[in-house]
Amino acid sequence: MSSKLHVLFLCGWYPSKVLPTNGDFIERHALAVSLRHKVTVIHIITDKNILSDFEIVSTKKDQITTHIAYLKKTNNLIIKSVLFLKAFLSLLQKIKAFDIVHLNEVYPFGVFSLYLKWFKNKPYIISEHFTGYHQPQAKELTFSHKLISKIITKNASFVCPVSNNLKDAMLALNLKGNYFRIPNVVNTNLFFPIKNKNTVFTITHISNMLNSHKNIEGFLNVVKKLENKLANFKVQLIGENAVKYKVFAEKINIDLHKIEFINQVPHKEVVTILQKSDLFILFSNYENLPCVILESFACGIPVISTNVGGINEFFPEEFGYLIPLKDENALQERILEMHRDFKTNKKDMHDYVIKNFSEDKIASDFEKLYFKSLKA
Repeated sequence: MSSKLHVLFLCGWYPSKVLPTNGDFIERHALAVSLRHKVTVIHIITDKNILSDFEIVSTKKDQITTHIAYLKKTNNLIIKSVLFLKAFLSLLQKIKAFDIVHLNEVYPFGVFSLYLKWFKNKPYIISEHFTGYHQPQAKELTFSHKLISKIITKNASFVCPVSNNLKDAMLALNLKGNYFRIPNVVNTNLFFPIKNKNTVFTITHISNMLNSHKNIEGFLNVVKKLENKLANFKVQLIGENAVKYKVFAEKINIDLHKIEFINQVPHKEVVTILQKSDLFILFSNYENLPCVILESFACGIPVISTNVGGINEFFPEEFGYLIPLKDENALQERILEMHRDFKTNKKDMHDYVIKNFSEDKIASDFEKLYFKSLKA
């Protein structure tokens, strides 16, 4: 067996022309692995602009070959399933011999992993990030989703959730498997500290801007209260269509000079934004392990986050504060404490991320599992 493997990344989520940032955390895992091994990515997504059954777009970027099949839109589940199968088989024809499958998202793409294991003798490992396995969201999972997922996890060589909290949620659904936690990855050559000399205390929030998930309105309620406590601060609210929260901000009479609504920015621009911040805040209702918290640490920027999901598994107390879910008073008090007197050692924060989440560390962790899977 060659020391350099050909790894097939089979992705339920992945950046595409339809959803440019969807699954970008998976792309970063692929980039890490590509530093040591050959990586080919397969992804299938519906595109309402496609008139034929499907179109395949192949690209090569940053040592990764990507094949994405864009399917025509249909509401007929049977037709959609047939199109997915045809597209998958067409994608396989474009790929030269590979050694192992790296599945991202158990359901439904794991069905293809089962096919490759049972009929092509290719073992697979799973990376999982899905917040939908947590309660109460898990109540929305269908019987067939859970049944098929059980078969997929059972047949995987390894199941790699990004946190032990996610592992526990999956096991609670009886998704048994050989679990091995591997967290999200951070490019520590890109995300690093700089000397920051802000004259205005700068608070940053970056997310998908879904209120049910990220509790943006709760955060803005706290921003309003801060106006009576802090004279010199500003908030950067960054994400897709962030400006939609301007209506809510006006409703609760926030001074709009204190807040910037910034549309989604390219990942490389996130670096500069974090480096020039004084504090990052995530007031989420649920999470697994958000990349942006780790990226903040890498930039030496302290974080205040709700204590949800697997965040506390990788959150040294000297790097910020964890607060209870939906506790606006706690968020306000911790922000004020940060403003008054919270000292961080930026180098220690960056070193922590290198040790636990760097591309080399994550690539090494996956590599060990690949070789164990192939020897089994």
